[in-house]
Amino acid sequence: MANTILKLTIILSLLISLSLFVSSNDDDKNHHDMEDEDEEEQEYYVLDTHHGSRSRFLASIIKKGRQCNRETNNICNGVRANKGKDLLFCCKKHCRNVLSDKNNCNVCGNKCKQGERCCNGVCTNVLSNVRHCGKCKKECSNGDPCGNGFCGYA
Repeated sequence: MANTILKLTIILSLLISLSLFVSSNDDDKNHHDMEDEDEEEQEYYVLDTHHGSRSRFLASIIKKGRQCNRETNNICNGVRANKGKDLLFCCKKHCRNVLSDKNNCNVCGNKCKQGERCCNGVCTNVLSNVRHCGKCKKECSNGDPCGNGFCGYA
């Protein structure tokens, strides 16, 4: 009888350990997938540049955060990217989008406060703004208030 109880206890503990291991891997996988989506969304700038006298646009690509130097290698000084949605400047030796970088909002070195994001070059409180609720350009509908970054949060 004691031998049977011992075997059942061991089997039960193995099953619990296995289920915890599988569920923690699923959580890590989902968290990693979300990080991958953010990285894909923010990996490259496609520059809007003119070539010679023609009016055609040629796509040049700069990896986000690429190193630059204001004097010798200023590849991102006031350059528009992603069809005019981004504006790049060389901030502390790295290319930064001053329209969305919370550490370089509108100009290099201008840091947004806690709870703010840089929305089109303006530090914006995304915790309570109905036009930028939780993130830039996320608008609450039907007159819902924005609370703690969620639409309709009361």
